[in-house]
Amino acid sequence: MKRLLALIALLVSTAISAGCGALPPAQEQSTAPAEKPAQTESAETEETNVEKTLHLFINDTEVSVDWEKNESVDALRALAAAKPLTVQMSMYGGFEQVGSLGASLPRSDAQTTTRAGDIVLYSGNQIVVFYGSNSWAYTRLGHITDQDDAGMTALLGSGDVTITLTME
Repeated sequence: MKRLLALIALLVSTAISAGCGALPPAQEQSTAPAEKPAQTESAETEETNVEKTLHLFINDTEVSVDWEKNESVDALRALAAAKPLTVQMSMYGGFEQVGSLGASLPRSDAQTTTRAGDIVLYSGNQIVVFYGSNSWAYTRLGHITDQDDAGMTALLGSGDVTITLTME
């Protein structure tokens, strides 16, 4: 009986010692493919992190905009991300075009004097694009950078327009 117990102890000891070594080749190979999905995941994350840009079209003319970095612009981007956001604008006061966004955005209104090319949020749910000047409490959204006063008047001063915001 003592010999049998000694033999079992020897076998168990040998098995444990053998288990402390390197993994068998089949198990070593199984860890290599696990690294590939992590690399693929990283590449997919990089593609997802490519920042899309908010574009503004007045009728069919794309204009360059220097967008503000605020909560309102972030919310505007989110609205335009799902599908292009089209807003029917109306002339108002001989110096601006105003249109309803169909949703309320976060706002941080401050007394502002606008100039041609300014884009602001009014009452949290209306976008205003100026071709003249006005003073009121607005949340700044951005400024059109590739049009001067005459260019803004040509785009906005001859009747109602449609603006479209897209994320590309």
